[in-house]
Amino acid sequence: MCSAKSDLTARARIRDAALVRFGVDGVAGASVRAIAADAGVSPALVVHHFGSKEGLRQACDEHVLAAMDSGDDLRGEALAEVLAAATPVRRYLARALLDGADAATALFDRIVERTERWLAEGETAGWVRPTADSRARAVVYVSWQLAPLLLGEQVGRLLGGDPAEASTATRGARAGLEMLTGGLFTDDHWLRTFTELDRGGRR
Repeated sequence: MCSAKSDLTARARIRDAALVRFGVDGVAGASVRAIAADAGVSPALVVHHFGSKEGLRQACDEHVLAAMDSGDDLRGEALAEVLAAATPVRRYLARALLDGADAATALFDRIVERTERWLAEGETAGWVRPTADSRARAVVYVSWQLAPLLLGEQVGRLLGGDPAEASTATRGARAGLEMLTGGLFTDDHWLRTFTELDRGGRR
């Protein structure tokens, strides 16, 4: 009989194997048998823990959301460790969104909703500037974050590495944060122009 600790360890090992396998083959292309082999367990144990491949996918989604939260308040070496460990998460997320299933749509919606709350909390705390359209800000922010993964081959070609890997992801994130923190344009010409276009379109 397995102990509770070893049982939980097996569950995490299966989930991690599924993240990698789903990231490479997609959910439709990955089999429970292959995931079990990768994790070094029996297919029956996968079913025992997750019920089905769909249940395993849902567990992977929850792990992705938890991984996104884990880096919010980390600094220095701790954040570097999270980023280095997140490569399978980034690959899974890219493949899930590219596959375009209903589950991917639900995952994207949850990421946007969570990001909208996070940015709103930042406004309250004073480290995020206010906006007139919090939903649009969250959608665009998430889209910017995911774009390097979805355009992985092209982005990697120009940045010299896989965007799912920590070093390239960190390089891209730093460039993005530089723009988000310090700004890109030296005046508000384009902001005023598109603000007027947006107002006109809403009339």
